[in-house]
Amino acid sequence: MAGMITVDCRDVEQIKHDLLVYVSDNVAAIPAVKLHEFVLSPIGEEDIDQSVVVAAIKEFLESIGEARNFAVVSAGESVSIRSVSGKQLDRNPAGRQPGSMFACPHCGFVTRYEVEYNQHKVIHYF
Repeated sequence: MAGMITVDCRDVEQIKHDLLVYVSDNVAAIPAVKLHEFVLSPIGEEDIDQSVVVAAIKEFLESIGEARNFAVVSAGESVSIRSVSGKQLDRNPAGRQPGSMFACPHCGFVTRYEVEYNQHKVIHYF
């Protein structure tokens, strides 16, 4: 277990925001965004389990069809997401792949279903 965990997102910059929302929600941590990374801080006294962070990152990569192209490496209190073959992530946010995740920029709500995401967004505009 660790206190704060830094997640290096240099090879997956295009999905960093959606990834941090998904991971912080699954780990129950407070995220802080940096230039090429984000930091997860524990809520309360309990430390963050780094293996849960790694599992959440892998699950997110799997959900967008990129699990085979990126390795999740854990060392000390940091986690790095590295391209296996040097391939850069080429994602068009408007052209989402089936099974990709939708994350609300207002509150962090995450879903795999675009219809559910669109219904959720309505609560922020009324």
